[in-house]
Amino acid sequence: MDGILPLWKESGMTSHDCVFKLRKILHTKKIGHGGTLDPDVSGVLPICIGKGTKVIEYMVDSGKTYEGEITLGISTTTEDASGDVVEQKSITTPFPVEKIDWAMEQMLGEITQIPPMYSAVKVNGRRLYDYARNGEEVERPKRTALIHSFERTSTPQLDKEKGTQSWRFKVVCGKGTYVRTLSVDTGTLLGVPAHMSELVRTASGGLRQDQCLTLAEVAEKMEAGEINQVLLPIETAVKDFPAFYLTDEQYNKVRNGVFLTMKELGITDMPAELIALYHHDLVVSLYKQHEEKSHLLKPSKVLRNN
Repeated sequence: MDGILPLWKESGMTSHDCVFKLRKILHTKKIGHGGTLDPDVSGVLPICIGKGTKVIEYMVDSGKTYEGEITLGISTTTEDASGDVVEQKSITTPFPVEKIDWAMEQMLGEITQIPPMYSAVKVNGRRLYDYARNGEEVERPKRTALIHSFERTSTPQLDKEKGTQSWRFKVVCGKGTYVRTLSVDTGTLLGVPAHMSELVRTASGGLRQDQCLTLAEVAEKMEAGEINQVLLPIETAVKDFPAFYLTDEQYNKVRNGVFLTMKELGITDMPAELIALYHHDLVVSLYKQHEEKSHLLKPSKVLRNN
């Protein structure tokens, strides 16, 4: 069994829990996921199976889309609704939409984030959440994130009883972005505590919410013998790479890891990124520029050789 399964991870379980359950459902051990989701967050979780595990890194590296809610007036230990309250500042006069939109616009492009203490980032060999659970303080490394778009999708609502103001948002971002921190930093720009009060991942690794199946639905497909009907080909993970189609003679070279010249591929400019080489519409290998011989391309990863 080879391919990519678009899974809808339900809240209350970890991404690893999903992989563990799928190994039992699909009766195979060679399974991995293409991008961790927090336990409390539901959403698109690309699952790579069999030969599909060779393209996990490209699923992880691809862009992601989230929809959620930001709440001003309260900050928490986890930067989301599951944590304990750290600071509270009652919002009595609502921020105008122009001010909110301005703050969100400041987050666009390449930004620097400090990961939440309750995150899986490692410092000195330990996860940050281990330090947090033990009440230990540790300096957190700064990280760079790329925010393609960050938009308000609802009218901000003031809750006079709770002293909070909330609105919904949609963000399209690169790998490693902490949307929780994005929410907190938006509040910081407005001068008030804030947290991410809700989040769903609606797209990841080129997969969309409307393509996904739940674990229960996967089990039903497996029992009915229809699982192959819902598996996507491994080409899904590399569809955005420049594609080159090989002749039989070129394929025999590529399957054995032979270097190729630019002339053999019919190109005049060396690609700046990985290229995908296909034979009979199946991706067989990913090539990149040779580090020492500028006119040659070398294998980066062989995906199929038979």
